[in-house]
Amino acid sequence: MINGVAHASIVYWRKSIWNGVRCVPVLMTLEQGWLRARDRAGAEVFAVPVGQVGGRLTRMRTLLLDVGGRRYALVGRGSSVSPDVSREQRQALDAFRAARAAAPDATEGPGFVDAMFNERAAWNMRGWRDALVAAGSGVRR
Repeated sequence: MINGVAHASIVYWRKSIWNGVRCVPVLMTLEQGWLRARDRAGAEVFAVPVGQVGGRLTRMRTLLLDVGGRRYALVGRGSSVSPDVSREQRQALDAFRAARAAAPDATEGPGFVDAMFNERAAWNMRGWRDALVAAGSGVRR
């Protein structure tokens, strides 16, 4: 069965808790039952059937994903010294959305504080958690 959940956005992979330069943008896509992440150069960070993904969303809105025996800490925005999103990532995201005529998620929008001070980062991560749960992953609600 092909899963009908499709979702995509730029998230930041926090490779280090202390070094903001190591908080790097990845394009994460969920489509046809597969979760994929690609780095700034377009290299695949992971590609896995969504049923093999576990994890949880922390109180600080970090999405901790367990993929293939490795844990990835993903956040909705990088630090002030994080690398910028690459042109290729932006183009791939735009193409993903255009191919699906993707309107913004129908889920509840960000709260005022999140929108003003967190650049919608927490909303982005809640959206990922909800999409992964709906797609049948082991991510806990």
